[in-house]
Amino acid sequence: MLHCRGGRIYTGHTDDLERRIAQHQSGSVSGFTRDFAPVELVWSQEMVSRVEALEAERRIKGWSRAKKLALIRGDWEAISVLAESKGSPSTSLGRTEVSHTNPRVTGTTLNGTLATSGRLDKALAEVTGLSRERVKSLIAAGAITIDNKPATSPAAKAREGMSYIVTLPPPVDPVAQPEEIPLAIVYEDEHLLVVDKPAGLVVHPAAGNRTGTLVNALLYHCKGELSGINGVARPGIVHRIDKDTSGLLVVAKTDAAHEGLAAQFADHSIHRRYLAVCAGHPDPAAGTIAGRLGRSERNRKKMAVLAPGVTRGKHAVTHYKTLQTMPGCALLECRLETGRTHQVRVHCSSIGNPLLGDQVYGMAPARLAHGLGRIIERLDFTRQALHAAELGFIHPASGETVSFSADLPPDMQELIDETAR
Repeated sequence: MLHCRGGRIYTGHTDDLERRIAQHQSGSVSGFTRDFAPVELVWSQEMVSRVEALEAERRIKGWSRAKKLALIRGDWEAISVLAESKGSPSTSLGRTEVSHTNPRVTGTTLNGTLATSGRLDKALAEVTGLSRERVKSLIAAGAITIDNKPATSPAAKAREGMSYIVTLPPPVDPVAQPEEIPLAIVYEDEHLLVVDKPAGLVVHPAAGNRTGTLVNALLYHCKGELSGINGVARPGIVHRIDKDTSGLLVVAKTDAAHEGLAAQFADHSIHRRYLAVCAGHPDPAAGTIAGRLGRSERNRKKMAVLAPGVTRGKHAVTHYKTLQTMPGCALLECRLETGRTHQVRVHCSSIGNPLLGDQVYGMAPARLAHGLGRIIERLDFTRQALHAAELGFIHPASGETVSFSADLPPDMQELIDETAR
């Protein structure tokens, strides 16, 4: 949901939120938002499929302005009261009783007939819009029937014209809840705070991690006083770092602070310095890695440096410098011009120097030289050796330039000490 000039609210769906918001904000999308710019994101929620996203969009567009504003605030009690006053059967963002040609959507089920023959998971994914992995998990949960019989195998042979019923679980309440989780607060005032996130802590709730996140901890620590621009699932979050990366993040308490910080991230004026331990010794010892980052064509769960001339993906720049060499590995300083998903990890891997411990882009311990594999296994170091060590920006309220630093966590320091022996 976007808040537009004059208090108007726009609702839409996309499979690339950052890109779509940038298009609306730049005015490159014709129609409503261009006519009522400027716009800002005030609420978003991840859906498991395009079908669910379309249905949620359809429902929200039919809501009253008061109900939409309650959703933006995360006030589910008010939404329920407003729904009852209108005689609405549900306040859920999931499916309601409305029919489509194929598939037909009824309550929390999808039903229809298969349009193609072949593997069952593939045929169902094509006709429902669900991902194949989602279909597989639903089959395992006993939530799919084919010709009125329970589906038991994703690889079963499907025939065109077979009837299916997919029963979907109810949508999860997107409102994050406060949890008493210890935080390492580096700096805090009434506008923002800077946190030294430990490795292993997810930044915000998502599928598979609904609780125990940084957002849950922030809601408890700040008594709910966080920016609401990123919606009820990600309050205060201006940027993020990977679950298994440690280090500094800035969090906005007010919408004004959020807007000021987001503008600096957008124009790449934020100072970010990372420390990383990579396999091998980069040659040259210092340099710049630049190119477009996007989803890998071989593995859609991974990011990759895209070939020259490819227009998809996002421009990414990392300046690196070798600070220390150890047998078979090196300690790097990485300064980021941009902040793309997995940027440092992908860039280092692209030059043949993946980060130690990286479970996605790294090397198997057995392939590492100089006994590094044995050291990693002995230390039980199972996360990427990456730490956000410095963060600097212009304070959005005072206008002063501020800078913060965080020492290497014990596990990375121990890794460096052991490999240096």
